[in-house]
Amino acid sequence: MSELIELWGGPKPAKYMIAGWGQWADAGTVSSGLPDYLVEQTQAQPVGEIVPGPYYLFQIPGAHHLMRPIVALKEGYRKSLEQRGNQFFYAGDDRAVTNREGFYIFVGEEPHRNADIYAEAFFDAVEELGVKRVAALAGVYGSVPYDKDRNISCVYSLPEMKGELERYAVRFSNYEGGATISMYMADQAERRGIEFFRFCALVPSYDFTSSVTGPSPAIEEDYKAWYDIMVRLKHMFRLDLDLSDLDELSQALISDWHDKIDQLARAMPEWEVDAYMERVYEEFTERPFVPLSDLWEDELRDLLDDF
Repeated sequence: MSELIELWGGPKPAKYMIAGWGQWADAGTVSSGLPDYLVEQTQAQPVGEIVPGPYYLFQIPGAHHLMRPIVALKEGYRKSLEQRGNQFFYAGDDRAVTNREGFYIFVGEEPHRNADIYAEAFFDAVEELGVKRVAALAGVYGSVPYDKDRNISCVYSLPEMKGELERYAVRFSNYEGGATISMYMADQAERRGIEFFRFCALVPSYDFTSSVTGPSPAIEEDYKAWYDIMVRLKHMFRLDLDLSDLDELSQALISDWHDKIDQLARAMPEWEVDAYMERVYEEFTERPFVPLSDLWEDELRDLLDDF
């Protein structure tokens, strides 16, 4: 086994991994919050980690608390010291089943340096665990409707993946600029012939005043984005996963934001909130993903087999 990782319990009956990082592209806490939510909902068990290494800075000038681990003291004694974690979890049981399998979840922290070694460690674990495909999570802010399906952009590692991914109502990114951790990992995955892709949700954020100092309301935990991504991954990975709780959270979020926008429009008429939102809706094209149920898929497959 690679010295960069530590795994225990051996490979599980799982071919897929959902991965997220505390990172720059984390609008709506899609990348950091959704994996934690999945670990809690599935009662996933830790199965390994990237061994702590030279991946993180302690400080940079002008950012006193940004890089440093958080410590809690009592009467001079350390009660706790936050450690940066990069852990692998398994959601499922230890026996393979006919149509449904468990899946792995990775909860990590974007490295500040030595990204090449970090990526090597991550993909060493992917290969050791027998994972065939990795789905990375991300979110960026944009002026989009809060009550519509989130648009999902996609980045992938191997050219032959594009045809399949097109079926998931995604927009293939044409971004140019500083690479996010998942973009970098997609590049490293291709070097090793590993299937890796990123689903990035466009999370609602509004600038009603067009002012540097003005308010820019944004959804901090975008359960709707979480849900829309998980509908796709549940279908793609054939996960035995109940999304009803996430659906309820997303509907409650929409209702709450409907009230917030309405209250803001009445309280601040000079911001012309209604006119702003009208433009948002006019410029938005919804890309809903509506999968066939598993039953319909099975019946269609049987029908095609008969032919």
